[in-house]
Amino acid sequence: MLFERKVYTVSELTKKIRETLEVNFDLIWVTGEISNLRTPSSGHYYFTLKDKESQIKAVLFRPQLRFLKFLPQDGMDIICYGRLTVYEKRGEYQIIIEYLEPKGIGALSFAFEQLKEKLSKEGLFDQAHKKPIPFLPKRIGIITSPTGAAIRDMIQIIGRRFSNLEIYIYPVRVQGEEAPSEIVKAIYEMNQWGKVDVIILGRGGGSLEDLWAFNTEEVARAIFDSKIPIISAVGHEIDFTIADFVADLRAPTPSAAAELVVREKWELMRLIEQHKSKLLAEFFRNLEKQKERLNLLDAVLKRNTLNIDRSKMRLDELFGKMEKSIRSIIKINHQNLLPLHEKIIHLKPTSLLNQCKTKTNELKKDLIHLMNNKLVDEKNRLANLISILDEINPLSVLKRGYSIVKDSITQRIITNSKELKKGQEVEVNLKEGVFWADVTRIK
Repeated sequence: MLFERKVYTVSELTKKIRETLEVNFDLIWVTGEISNLRTPSSGHYYFTLKDKESQIKAVLFRPQLRFLKFLPQDGMDIICYGRLTVYEKRGEYQIIIEYLEPKGIGALSFAFEQLKEKLSKEGLFDQAHKKPIPFLPKRIGIITSPTGAAIRDMIQIIGRRFSNLEIYIYPVRVQGEEAPSEIVKAIYEMNQWGKVDVIILGRGGGSLEDLWAFNTEEVARAIFDSKIPIISAVGHEIDFTIADFVADLRAPTPSAAAELVVREKWELMRLIEQHKSKLLAEFFRNLEKQKERLNLLDAVLKRNTLNIDRSKMRLDELFGKMEKSIRSIIKINHQNLLPLHEKIIHLKPTSLLNQCKTKTNELKKDLIHLMNNKLVDEKNRLANLISILDEINPLSVLKRGYSIVKDSITQRIITNSKELKKGQEVEVNLKEGVFWADVTRIK
């Protein structure tokens, strides 16, 4: 033979291809569309990366997910960074992704829109959940960085507008990986303490990356769960964060939040004076109206007083006439009653009453005697009826040794042997007790 053949096994060839790919292709950038995305219980992401003409398998292992601000999904165009390899068991080449970002839009911007859509569908932005901001809070809680310009501006503005309000500051980091957890803790502890009427959550301006702590889901849910109203004051007027949408009130800047949370004292004093003037004017108007009404009533009362005096004199005159008439009637009736009094004494009603009592006692005795005789007659009649019922009662026949035979299933009484069948079970009722029997012969 001119040359010796080199024969590879499938495993050897696959391994050779994997080594060639891994040696000749270092970490590379690839762009394509995600499809067939699946996430098993391991937490890894498996999907196909494709364009119009080709496709390649891709895997994003769970540890790399912590570096992403968004979640991959089907149909998303991405740019990814990874290394090529071959999955020898199936002979498929694939890319193991170390990092990826949405194509045409920054990863943070995409994550922002993704979380915004999710929380909006859950109703966290609904106006119905917004708590009212107190008109004039006595105690204000501020959650922010203790060293930033924002806190100095807010303290200065609140002190200028209403100098004797109490301000409680909870210092937190407002950017970096630790910031979200510190903000959540601050909101929770402010609520547990329960001494402030409103909370301002804020920081100064910055890039989207700088403001990202206020775009996290954990901070959004902490704001939503707060029992104390929260004003979000993050960044500049053009900056919008997830915290702005969830909060009970959004302020374009921390300084604006300080102005929104409390009215200026002089303005309130001016309003109080205005209301005081209005109340006094209204009071005096009502007082004049009541005086006029009182004068009118006084005039009416004076006119009616003369009528009352005349009525009193007329009443006295009528009372005298009535008294004289009553005395005359009493005298006439007394004279008419004298003959009747004599008749009553002559009739002696006491003797008549005793006669009636004697007659009543005699009638009572007669009535009791008649009732006793009637009761004896009815008892005898009842005894006769019971005797007759006993004679015609079919059960009394059983006392003489007879029995009642029934079909054990239908409970129908059998009076003729033609109604029986061999092997049929019957129920036999005796004077005392019941037994069941099988029919063996019929005559």
